[in-house]
Amino acid sequence: MEPMPGQARERLSQLRNGLLRLHKSLLDSERALYEREVERITTTGQYLGLVLNDPWFAWLRELSQFIVMIDETLDLEEPETPLDAGRLIAEARNLLSPAESAEGFAGKYYHIMQRDPNAVLAHRDMIQVFGTLQA
Repeated sequence: MEPMPGQARERLSQLRNGLLRLHKSLLDSERALYEREVERITTTGQYLGLVLNDPWFAWLRELSQFIVMIDETLDLEEPETPLDAGRLIAEARNLLSPAESAEGFAGKYYHIMQRDPNAVLAHRDMIQVFGTLQA
């Protein structure tokens, strides 16, 4: 039996919340590495500017944009369908597939998990979220 639209909305909200927690963990890790290797970040404005514009953080923008896409889907006046929720969940699973030799997000995601145990824990938590989203 297909979930009702309200259930589709709930699934997307759970996905969004899990992705936000993962995104924060990845940002925190990248900030710490940036501060070790480049310079100390002294203000929130400086940090925001770096996250939005600096190549160091560019790989995380794909995840940021995906979260925005979920937000936009949740804001639609038409209710989300089970198909919408399933498609976005599948896209999130695909996005969060680390690969050592990959370019872009998948490669950076792999390498951050090699250096930061908190990223591994955040990934594990996201896998658990995916487990709750099975239709």
